[in-house]
Amino acid sequence: MSLENLVETDVLVIGGGTAGCFAAIKAREQGVDVAIVDKAYAGKSGASIVSSGMWPVHNPKWGHDFDECMTNISKNGEYINNREWTAIMLNESWATYQDVMAWGVEFPAKPEEMKDYYIKEIMKGREGADKHTMPDKFTWIPLAHRKTTPFLRKQAEKVGVKIMDRIMVTDLLKQDGKVVGAIGFSLDSYYLYIFKAKATILCGGNNSFRPSGMNKACLTGDPDAMAYRAGAEITGKEFPDMHFSMANYPAWRGSGELFTAFFYLTDAEGERVPADGMDLAMVSTIDAGRGPVFWDLDAATPGDVEAMLAYKKKRGNPVEVERIGLDPARGGKYALVGGGAAGGSEEQAAGIWPINTKCASSLPGLYAAGDCCGTWCWGAIVTGAPWGLMPAAVTGKRAGAGAAEYALQAEKPVIAKEELARLKKILYAPAERRGGLSPRWVTQLLQNTMMPYFILHIKQEARLQAALTIVEFLRDRLVPKLIAKDAHELRLAHETKNMVLNAEMILRASLFRTESRGRHFREDYPRKDDPAWLAWIRLKEEGRMTLFKEPVPKEWWPDLSKPYEERYYPRWFPKGFLK
Repeated sequence: MSLENLVETDVLVIGGGTAGCFAAIKAREQGVDVAIVDKAYAGKSGASIVSSGMWPVHNPKWGHDFDECMTNISKNGEYINNREWTAIMLNESWATYQDVMAWGVEFPAKPEEMKDYYIKEIMKGREGADKHTMPDKFTWIPLAHRKTTPFLRKQAEKVGVKIMDRIMVTDLLKQDGKVVGAIGFSLDSYYLYIFKAKATILCGGNNSFRPSGMNKACLTGDPDAMAYRAGAEITGKEFPDMHFSMANYPAWRGSGELFTAFFYLTDAEGERVPADGMDLAMVSTIDAGRGPVFWDLDAATPGDVEAMLAYKKKRGNPVEVERIGLDPARGGKYALVGGGAAGGSEEQAAGIWPINTKCASSLPGLYAAGDCCGTWCWGAIVTGAPWGLMPAAVTGKRAGAGAAEYALQAEKPVIAKEELARLKKILYAPAERRGGLSPRWVTQLLQNTMMPYFILHIKQEARLQAALTIVEFLRDRLVPKLIAKDAHELRLAHETKNMVLNAEMILRASLFRTESRGRHFREDYPRKDDPAWLAWIRLKEEGRMTLFKEPVPKEWWPDLSKPYEERYYPRWFPKGFLK
């Protein structure tokens, strides 16, 4: 544990997924030295490698109407989208697609074949099709499974980015109020790594509570936790991610290749669970005692089967569908299970609060991109927003350029010995204890507390407060006693600490927002509260976790003279819900 490695660079990128690679490439193009550090393997880590859905593009030359799209996103996001960032995503989406094509990313179809391809064509005429999606405002370009970020890594290496794999960063280094690097350790040893950087970009993805689904259990909210401890502001933690999985194959991603083509769900009594308002349809069905929920291929017509097969072809016939013997023509009912992304928050809603469109945080020298950058470009997200890799690419490009610009003006960083010694002591504390608590056990306690649907998705003050009491106990009494017997367990100990901190943020933000909006649902406050909660939540460390409102600019508000039912899309709930 005594060996120390010092790495000096102009721009340090933490996380090597889509956002991290884009950030590193664009920063390197400005002529600065850039290093990527990833606790797994850059280009094959995090959520990016399994995000094999679509690369959405908005292209006016293909008939996409900008104003109509902006209006749709604002209503769909229930009017708390940051319209400046919404416009950026629309206007820069096509350029990111051109980037990945130039870098060799493989697509199942050529661009000209995609021009008139919309999810709308697949959903056309289907009863219960989600009316809140915006497929005719975007072209959704299918991706080949697991063939995006590996090419981004190759491009980063090609332009001279230094990549360091299997090193977990545990905390940011500060000096005179500025972020000047980070500290971490090798997962192949206990060796310490000290990174000195003029600018640092956090690209480590979203949080999860290690659920058995979505293949994203490696994401444990490290960027948000590190930024919060350093003093940066965090936002959006009250809006949960609502992904679900097949019960028999919870970590299998192949179903996602076909859900879009045939989104037909039924409850245990055979009643349709419509896609309309799907954000709460599944959990409210369970709460009403009508579960389980099934993906009902028995209801597919010959035309539906043809559409699914055509969709598979558009996707390059991914082998994941055949891997478990799934045949759309054979039918069947497949039980679904929620919690596939438990602990995660809505993409681009939650994360580090950017103070400008260069993705700078409230701390000088610190930037964020991807799922840990809270741009609010899609708002509260009822359903159907174009989340995924494209926003990670857009914010990555902007963060890379912004960080490089900052680094070119910054002085060589200096790290105080006292601060380095303090963080080094914190880093190795679990490994130096002779006795203590297993991080796996504490994680299980956290899962038992936070993952039930009546905590994360159907919320109520007393239950949230009860869960917060337990999470505070984990934070104060159990996390300080975590023990690590090897480098892998040392990683688990730090990830557990970060998950517990993220859980506290989720609970406090959920208690603070006393209304229901988007995917944040409070059964004790079931309606949206306009204009009081046409606002975002920002939180930060000020001796304790402090939360405050950031009002949405009035020019972005809905027309409050219109009836409530006209301002917002309706939600669907089953009979017996909350009774």
